[in-house]
Amino acid sequence: MSVLRPSAKAVSNLMRMVGTSCSCPAHSALGTIHVHQPNCSHRRASASTPRPEYAFEMATSTVRVGTGATQEIGMDLANLKSKRVMVFTDPNIAKLHPLKAVVESLERANVNYSIFKEVRVEPSDKSFQEAIDAARKYNPDAIVAVGGGSTIDTAKAANLYTVFGDAHLLDFVNAPLGKGRPVDRPLLPLIAVPTTAGTGSECTGSAIFDLKEKGAKTGIADRALKPMLGIIDPLNTRSMPTQVRLASGLDVLCHAIESYTAIPYYMRSEAPANPLQRPAYQGSNPISDIWSSHALRMVAKALPRSVADPSDTEAQDTMTLAAAYAGIGFGNGGVHLMHGCSYGISGLNRSYYHPEYVSDHPLCPHGISVAVTSPAVAEFTGSMHPDRHLEIAQVLGADVTNAKRDDAGAILGDALRRFLKDLGVPNGISAFGYKSTDIGALVESILPQHRVLKLSPRQTGAEQIASILERSLTNY
Repeated sequence: MSVLRPSAKAVSNLMRMVGTSCSCPAHSALGTIHVHQPNCSHRRASASTPRPEYAFEMATSTVRVGTGATQEIGMDLANLKSKRVMVFTDPNIAKLHPLKAVVESLERANVNYSIFKEVRVEPSDKSFQEAIDAARKYNPDAIVAVGGGSTIDTAKAANLYTVFGDAHLLDFVNAPLGKGRPVDRPLLPLIAVPTTAGTGSECTGSAIFDLKEKGAKTGIADRALKPMLGIIDPLNTRSMPTQVRLASGLDVLCHAIESYTAIPYYMRSEAPANPLQRPAYQGSNPISDIWSSHALRMVAKALPRSVADPSDTEAQDTMTLAAAYAGIGFGNGGVHLMHGCSYGISGLNRSYYHPEYVSDHPLCPHGISVAVTSPAVAEFTGSMHPDRHLEIAQVLGADVTNAKRDDAGAILGDALRRFLKDLGVPNGISAFGYKSTDIGALVESILPQHRVLKLSPRQTGAEQIASILERSLTNY
């Protein structure tokens, strides 16, 4: 099998966009990707010379898709010879069909289980630790997550820290907020049963939470965290309120856009000394691009229908698949500035409660916090991938027949504003109570998000983030 490589023209264009300049043969060779370094000698990398990244990996969970497929979960766990299964869910889902279906299946298969019902929507370090403590006490041999991204991410953390029983929460958290320790041993079998159509967490190795002492969202990202199996059963998403369908669907939209426009994998950084150190989020690549671009097209058509009509089960079922498609895409390609900004927006929220979300704490749903900066981010990144930005704008309904590549960012920004406004998305971050005077604090909260910021196709620092936030105070 031949190795996937960018064309000489693509490499040349990328070098020009990032401000490099070199006319050596290595930069135009078809056989080797050569990323220009200062004082480049164009020699083969030695042990003392960092080697540019040259590979990417694709990792995702096994997924089972089908109406009513949840009924099989008991057999799955019996097949694993599981004796002590811990089921994670939140207080709302605990009362609904999805958990009932899981429990009935476990009991039919005579599988012993314990239920943890206290998962926090938009989890925090405290709620993660409570779930970890409960799992360590029960000592399960398999884990089931029944819920949205918050529940699946909480279950991933409980799984990780049960296996690593002496680890502190920050040991595996992404640097610089945590130590970024790699997961170097197998975890327990985890089966995810998503009840929302958005996070794609059933396909990824990421677990996101609020680190309260830092006033920022962060997380753990390692392929080892991904569920063994994701059961995508449309019956489990029927109970979603309209605003949950909206917020989770917007997360899918932004997953797809960001993964598709992220820096290419071969320009992310130097190759790791050990493949275990290659990050889960690697940059855009030829395989994740396929999943992300298809998910985008699904969302553009299905999300407006799903939000407008709760009885449109066809649109809802399409969104459950779109969430998984985008999860496979961004779970390997990664996300960048929309998500990076969202972590500060939701992490510093002190007063906003979103409609239809039952919560005992201020809550700005993840998908909403991601989407509100999407127009300004598109305007900022458009110069780096103009053709892709125009492609996305066209999918969202923009007429790009006579569009100029220099206007790609602005065209996509306007298309996103129309799309969000038509869906009734809150009008920018000012809708959450933020003002210009809050931007400094938001920037400080966002800057440590190295895991995602480094995937921005344009160099990003405090000044650029502040500008994006300022332009996102209002969108329409």
